[in-house]
Amino acid sequence: MISKKVIPLSLVVAAILGASETKLEKIAIESTVVTEVSQNAQVSADLASALSSSVPSIDMSRRSGIANDVFIRGQKRDNISVDVDGTKIYGACVNRMDPPVSHILANQINEVEVIEGPYDVENFGTLSGGLKIKTKKPTKELHGEVDFGLGSWGYKKIGATGSGGTDTIRALISASYETSDQYEDGNGNTLAEQIDKAVIKGSAPAATKFQPKYKDIEAYTKKSVMSKIFVKTLEDQEIRLSYTGNRSDGVLYANSKMDAAYDDSNIYSVEYNIDNVANGYKNINIQYYYSDVDHPMDTKYRVSGATNYSTNHLKTSMQGVKLKNSFDIDSYKLLLGLDGSKRTWEGEKYSTAVATGIITPMGVSLTHTETDNRAIFAKLEKSFGDLKIETGARYDSTDITPDDVAKHSNSYDAFSANILATYSINQQNRIFAGFGSAARVPDARELYPIVDTITGNQELKQTKNREIDLGYEASYDSFNFKIKTFYSMLEDYIYLRKTGATTYTFENIDAAVYGAELSSSYFATDKLNINLNASYKRGKKESSASQPDSDLADMAPLRGKIGINYEYMNNSTATLEMQASARWNNIDSTNGEQELAGWNIYNAKIKHAIDKHTELSVGVNNLLNKTYIQSNSYVDLILLSSGGPTMLLNEPGRYFYTNLTFKF
Repeated sequence: MISKKVIPLSLVVAAILGASETKLEKIAIESTVVTEVSQNAQVSADLASALSSSVPSIDMSRRSGIANDVFIRGQKRDNISVDVDGTKIYGACVNRMDPPVSHILANQINEVEVIEGPYDVENFGTLSGGLKIKTKKPTKELHGEVDFGLGSWGYKKIGATGSGGTDTIRALISASYETSDQYEDGNGNTLAEQIDKAVIKGSAPAATKFQPKYKDIEAYTKKSVMSKIFVKTLEDQEIRLSYTGNRSDGVLYANSKMDAAYDDSNIYSVEYNIDNVANGYKNINIQYYYSDVDHPMDTKYRVSGATNYSTNHLKTSMQGVKLKNSFDIDSYKLLLGLDGSKRTWEGEKYSTAVATGIITPMGVSLTHTETDNRAIFAKLEKSFGDLKIETGARYDSTDITPDDVAKHSNSYDAFSANILATYSINQQNRIFAGFGSAARVPDARELYPIVDTITGNQELKQTKNREIDLGYEASYDSFNFKIKTFYSMLEDYIYLRKTGATTYTFENIDAAVYGAELSSSYFATDKLNINLNASYKRGKKESSASQPDSDLADMAPLRGKIGINYEYMNNSTATLEMQASARWNNIDSTNGEQELAGWNIYNAKIKHAIDKHTELSVGVNNLLNKTYIQSNSYVDLILLSSGGPTMLLNEPGRYFYTNLTFKF
């Protein structure tokens, strides 16, 4: 059973260096940089888990054993932006089986900058936050790394990275393979067995159960490769070529109607960089990128697909060009840029006869739609003694055009701007204040489709966020503390509401989201430190048609961790942590959310440096084998239901793992 224990505030805190030991490097009080992601991720294909366990503002949406999604301050989907080395990337699945973070693996990453709030003018659609993922770069010196991983439920991973070059050319290649059986929850139920239990409880239709011959199949297999070549063309000039490919097969989504037959993505980038252009003209950078995702999801493994199985095949592509110019003029730092992109998105349905393999078309699930964006942006930084001012602005013009002549095009214009001020009271204490305004346009899923029982709304307006942020940070030799608060005013927020027993539509509402995040570290000795963090947020609808419940969906309750880390020998660490959540009782019950019990789990890990070339990690998550749920059931996701409560997916039970890394 799920624990109903009420978690006191003193325990609902989180370790910055938890069982995953993902390090945080402070670059600014208003954002967070996560480093050593690749060295410490337990499952390379699940970046969402690594980030949610490290950054207070991030929560995870459990979708599967991998390919989980992230929320930043309760915001998800198009309300947050994701870019990889400047490349904007989207998923293809309308049901979020392949969120953007699932198309890059932890073992490829150097660092992730988490933007909290509307404070990024370089990227299209940073409404309430974003992730800037920076992958590993090729080095001149010869470096290599080989990783092996084993875990409960048949988890296996092998990965390798090599880098080296000369003064003229540098290259890197990284490849990985990982697979796993279905994880078991604290009650010992696999993903297939969780559906069986849900059918008995009336939370899932019997036809969504796995067929007997598929009940014990693997949960996923994922292969990935990343390659880069940097070539010096002239003094201070360089061309940078990169490619990342991901191939995921047979990914099971237990509380969805379908599973992913495969999920293939490709990311290409060509970049030309010039440093020291002229006196005061520090840098010019132009980049072209292209990404595509091919994602068919089907009912092949389910009882409903025993004779004929249905497929919803979705595809998306994104290409763009970005030009950035950086200047140092006296004591001012100035960035000027142009940004242009085009996204395509489409879907079709078809049925396949199991006996003959004959495919029968079933129509369009998402009309082919192009989203064209053009933008200009600028950023300016200036320090006045102990006061640092940063300001930015962006103007966007966006056209959204569907192929279906029965649907009309939409055009949007938006001006975004922000200002951030950081004042150093003294060497140890800083305060921060910011105000930002940003916008994001509707996407094709929200405007046009009729998918199952969800109807698009062609009249949707773009969402605007006006946000105030305040923060304080103290940094001493033995103690660090940081707290941030925010208040977000959302105008024309795009929200999915229930219109009937099984019908839904998108609408614009006004809403507000507010909350706070804190993190702290105490260094008791040179060897022992205690790390804490916590987050709290609330969301309220301020205007909505026919919505009696004023609570906004996706607002996870008070959550956090406390971790104790002991360093021994050279670069070896033993960690014990507790993760905890209060009861989730501020819910949008009108739109399908359910009250969830509070929970707490314990994790332990030892990362042992055998020598400077070899590192061994051994750990266990959910030490006491608790059965608990951390993701809710807002109707924005199409999840299993038999007309009553939606089926919720339990988190993994006790999980043992070990990683062995060789470096040269």
